[in-house]
Amino acid sequence: MRLSSNAAGLVAMAIIGAIAVFVIPAFAETFLMFDLTLFIVMSILALSLAIVWGYGGILCFGQSMFFGLGAYTYAVAAINIGDSTIPFLLAILLPVLLALVLGYFMFWGRVSDVYLAVITLAASLIFYYLIGASAGSEYKIGKALLGGYNGIPSVPPINVPGNPKLQIVYDDLYVLSASILLAVYFGLRWLIASDFGHVVISIRENEARAELLGYDVRRYKLAVFAIGAGIAGIAGILFCAWGAYVSPTIFSLLQTAQIIMWLLVGGLGTLVGPIVGCILIQYVSTWLGETKFADVNLVLGAILVVIVLFVPKGFVPLAREQLARIASRRNTGAVGE
Repeated sequence: MRLSSNAAGLVAMAIIGAIAVFVIPAFAETFLMFDLTLFIVMSILALSLAIVWGYGGILCFGQSMFFGLGAYTYAVAAINIGDSTIPFLLAILLPVLLALVLGYFMFWGRVSDVYLAVITLAASLIFYYLIGASAGSEYKIGKALLGGYNGIPSVPPINVPGNPKLQIVYDDLYVLSASILLAVYFGLRWLIASDFGHVVISIRENEARAELLGYDVRRYKLAVFAIGAGIAGIAGILFCAWGAYVSPTIFSLLQTAQIIMWLLVGGLGTLVGPIVGCILIQYVSTWLGETKFADVNLVLGAILVVIVLFVPKGFVPLAREQLARIASRRNTGAVGE
């Protein structure tokens, strides 16, 4: 009995996830685990925009805003509190609250897609410049100095809830990040397959028709926007814990552009695509940074141009189409025999 493509994809991701969580830590060196942790954290960030843009049809250019807010909230709260449990929750809650407030004015104000993209980008840059201007000793929240463009160093690591002495670092942080990535991926798969997900996709395809059918598209879009913000906040927490540091560059235009590029390279309207695109781009960026072979931004710009011109759907949708054609030819040949 053959599995459907959807079931086969779930099984494949479950196997890959099990290998990532249980097999790789047993054999990989700490340095490699450190790099892989960053790839996984950025993949979570990619999924946060995948649900907002790829499935919700909301062209958000400010996903780095929620990512950075999550990181800064965790850093400030962890320095002041010590235990990471409450900071972890706050760093998810604040991006969600910001998304709800910002989304309310945008969606109930019937802001068009282009202006929505501009507003979210502008909001992210506002955070970038405001925090960058907080370099003086008077700019602090409790014991945490914001540090301006120098950022906040020596951020406490994530710990086991209620026990600050049991810190989750190095290999343990990798396992935690990989587990969260799997939870986010399968959670989004479930959400997309639910009635809520079907309505969200129908709004993406034809908003006017969905509204005529009686759905309040504003509420659905606001919910998707908030979910994406919460996931981005989680990625921000893990990123801050990974480097024990956070700076305003996390809000920058370059960071925003990279997130969008991950989705375009991997493929919009998929969940695997953004992960693949993120890992490919992050690997290329890391390799170019280590070898000094060429300017990173120049190469990434060239890759984006090539992808848009020759692979507009992204690599994952293209691979699916090719596999479907091969399967169709095989089935046709089997029938002919």
